[in-house]
Amino acid sequence: MRRPVSKGGAKTNRWLDETGGTRGAAYAARFDELAASGADLHGEARFVDGLLAPGSSVVDAGCGTGRVAAELARRGHRPTGVDLDGSMLAEARSRHPDLTWVDDDLLDVAAADVGAPADCVLLAGNVVVYLTPGTEAAVVVRAASWLRPGGLIVAGFAADRHVTRQDYGAWCATAGLDHVSSHAGWEGGPDDGGPYTVQVHRRPAARAGSA
Repeated sequence: MRRPVSKGGAKTNRWLDETGGTRGAAYAARFDELAASGADLHGEARFVDGLLAPGSSVVDAGCGTGRVAAELARRGHRPTGVDLDGSMLAEARSRHPDLTWVDDDLLDVAAADVGAPADCVLLAGNVVVYLTPGTEAAVVVRAASWLRPGGLIVAGFAADRHVTRQDYGAWCATAGLDHVSSHAGWEGGPDDGGPYTVQVHRRPAARAGSA
């Protein structure tokens, strides 16, 4: 098993600017309360699980406290979580010490740290909304580089904030990804143009005879 990796430094993004990197415990407690109330917390993992073969490798980019990665592991997949917020990763490591957590900026994460090539990169929880302004296209390109040919990038985000569907589609095109499907949420219904969207893109499979 790969060991946890800590490489974070004096870096920031919209999330850290907004939260100060101190909300991990409160964020985890909020979801504990939701779970205790009977709320369904596993829409993201269920959606991704439905796209993948059993035992797939998944990079949970912007994993937060590890809720989605842990559920993917429970479903038999092999997740690696990456986040720049140390307070969130502290919760992830405490709750799920058997999984691999990488403390670093997505633009600086080495392929080996996330076990690339991966079957899927997941950008849930408004990750693309909270990236450092101006780095979004580069982050998508980096995430695409972690995929095996035919691998998927799945992103869910509020499309009425800093990022539009058109913005994200352009970043995926820059990364050489093919659009697969668009949805209104993690339940999987068709995209209705509303305030939230889930976008699925694929790294093209290697063509016969190509390097």
